[in-house]
Amino acid sequence: MLKYFLKRVLMMIPLLFGILVMTFAVTQMAPGDPTDAATQLNPKISAEAKLKLRELYGLDRPLPERFARWAWSAARMDFGKSFRDGEPVLKKITSRIPITLAINLTALLLTVMVAVPIGVMGASYQGRWQDQLLTFFVFVAFATPTFVMAIGAMAVFGLQLQWLPISGVTSLDFERMSFFGKVMDLARHLALPIAVTVLAGFSGLARFMRSGMIEVLRQDYIKTAWSKGLTGQAVLYRHALRNALLPLITILGLSLPGVLGGSVILETVFSIPGMGKLMMDSVMARDLPVYMAILTLGAVLTLVGNLLADMAYKWADPRIRQL
Repeated sequence: MLKYFLKRVLMMIPLLFGILVMTFAVTQMAPGDPTDAATQLNPKISAEAKLKLRELYGLDRPLPERFARWAWSAARMDFGKSFRDGEPVLKKITSRIPITLAINLTALLLTVMVAVPIGVMGASYQGRWQDQLLTFFVFVAFATPTFVMAIGAMAVFGLQLQWLPISGVTSLDFERMSFFGKVMDLARHLALPIAVTVLAGFSGLARFMRSGMIEVLRQDYIKTAWSKGLTGQAVLYRHALRNALLPLITILGLSLPGVLGGSVILETVFSIPGMGKLMMDSVMARDLPVYMAILTLGAVLTLVGNLLADMAYKWADPRIRQL
């Protein structure tokens, strides 16, 4: 296992370098200039001042030199300073991570808790009315755009019923609340974003779970377990579920970047100051250091997610362990 792990880590190094090259190239080909946000709307900015600003940002240097400087700094976790406010990029990112992590980890846990039983139930009742009802519900959730779910939830639970707040993460008097009051206030503000995230994400997992369970239930060793007189619960959850979880492991591994990367749509709709909204704001403002850092972080997390998924595969499947 250790040899396999080290081999995969070494393979990630050239792959990460290629991703960094592509990330840098794509960001440089984007239309507009990073200095436009600070100069175009200010009639007092002269052409000389704009050139000085480009020199300050290092945009006047050749592309290979800029890439080498940026890659070396990124390897040392130094992503420079924001073009918008001069704040260190790493500080901006780390300040947004906790709220995004809280939302997405909670949503991911709830998504798995909902998707796995629905997938198992659909497979065990394959072709019956229970399976058809669950399939209909899953496809409706899968076909509904995330922003439609978000706006609908805000309209019903926030505006009509007025049960939950529809924007932000805290109330105006948050600092004056007790500890329990702060916890409840955060929970009320995050209830809608988490619920929408679960509704938007569980359908795909449930379909994968159902397909995996159907395939596993057709295997000979499952038929042998049935012939030995084992109960349905024992066959489904003790023998079939572990092998059916293998495709789910890959999906969960690939979902790691989204846990920290956030959702641009949800965080924008609900005005949540997380990583997704930071990405959106930085792209709109052409804040090059910020969104290059976020793209780099997403690439690293994708590679780590693949590595964790492969390691989990080797743990879950004895056949892979022997390779």
